[in-house]
Amino acid sequence: MISTEDADILKELPAEEGLKFITSRFSSGVVFSTSLGQEDQVITDMIFKNKFPIKVFTLDTGRLFYEHYELLSNNNSKYKIKTQVYFPEPSDVEQFVNEKGINAFYHSVENRKECCYIRKVKPLNRALENAKVWITGLRAEQSENRGHMPVLEWDEERQLYKYNPLMHWSYQEVLDYLQDHRVQELSLHKKGFISVGCQPCTRAISEGENPRAGRWWWETSQKECGLHT
Repeated sequence: MISTEDADILKELPAEEGLKFITSRFSSGVVFSTSLGQEDQVITDMIFKNKFPIKVFTLDTGRLFYEHYELLSNNNSKYKIKTQVYFPEPSDVEQFVNEKGINAFYHSVENRKECCYIRKVKPLNRALENAKVWITGLRAEQSENRGHMPVLEWDEERQLYKYNPLMHWSYQEVLDYLQDHRVQELSLHKKGFISVGCQPCTRAISEGENPRAGRWWWETSQKECGLHT
């Protein structure tokens, strides 16, 4: 458990020191979920270069860009540590596609959320089994929903702590870290794709648009898939 005193300390620590602090309190059960986006590449670099005892995993939805796989392979080669990959249950995908259609997520918010649940949420829940601390790359600037999230919170449903070390970072701070530490990133970012999810659900954004505007651009919603609600 994290005491109130420890929680107060953690909230004030810089991201890298916070990751070290978490692993000093938990010798096992600390995991980090990466979508291979810019924020997640920052945290991946901090974890791997310091050899923090944190399991790093990603979710392969089956609808990702080729660039995701290219970056995942490059990460594995650079850090000499493999990121664990979780996949959706084939039977769930088969049933959804056969009953509703391969691109049914375009037809309604309910269909889209069901697709996200099958391809993301259920695999995430498997990845988080027995975890004590779940680290994410969320930032307050990313969306209105995320703007109210704390650096450290207790996830009652999953019975674990959720630690968001970059919550108060600006986007410029993320870019500066990537450049200063020569961290690899998705080539898509240079083409206007800032928040990158599944290929059919992501478009490039225009200058001045919210970073999440390119996700599920055809619907008016909170722009969340269910992982961080």
